[in-house]
Amino acid sequence: MGSIYLIRHGQASFGADDYDVLSPIGIRQSELLGAHIARTNFRFDRCITGSLRRQQHTAELTLGQLDAAGLKAPELEIDPAFNEFDAESVIRTLLPTLENEPEALHVMRNAAQHRAEFQRLFSMIVSRWLSGSHDDEGLQSWQAFVAQVQAGLRRILERAERGEHIAVFTSGGTITALLHLITQMPAEQAFQLNWHIVNTSFSHLKFRGHEVALAGFNNFAHLQLINTPELITYR
Repeated sequence: MGSIYLIRHGQASFGADDYDVLSPIGIRQSELLGAHIARTNFRFDRCITGSLRRQQHTAELTLGQLDAAGLKAPELEIDPAFNEFDAESVIRTLLPTLENEPEALHVMRNAAQHRAEFQRLFSMIVSRWLSGSHDDEGLQSWQAFVAQVQAGLRRILERAERGEHIAVFTSGGTITALLHLITQMPAEQAFQLNWHIVNTSFSHLKFRGHEVALAGFNNFAHLQLINTPELITYR
């Protein structure tokens, strides 16, 4: 059987003007992941990343540690199917549906100062998006996002050789969509797991042909082993 490792990007710049940039913590997380992989003398036959900067930068920093250790790392392949859903558009489109939350706009505009309240409101917005009852012509639906991710997985499996180890540097929502597809758990339940996916954690899929099974979820041993709690982040 072959393996696919779904690696969430390092911490991005939450609350900044440009979220799609790794924070200093995100850079450190990515380097620690690469060093951990190098110490175990593990190999990747292929490495795929979405086209977002935080995904690609995480991949480059991780693979850079393999190169530094004298281990051969494959060239990065770019597939936008593994991009995150457009959370900004989801918020902008569905925020007006929170009619009983008069402070919602203020919280969303100042998310870094209201993290807990932001998470509560964002969870409500995501629930509306998942339901499909608020679909908008200009907004990618949850079902369309799942189809996008499924197409990316199908492309991997079509090209995969028996026994290959394939890394996919991606995002939390994309991993959630794959959990939903592979385990058939309801979308709402999958997103309850989403909120716990640690930056640079990896989830493990096993495949044989086009059959895929979940073998491990949200492993972040590379961060736990150094006993530095501030490096364990979720956004």
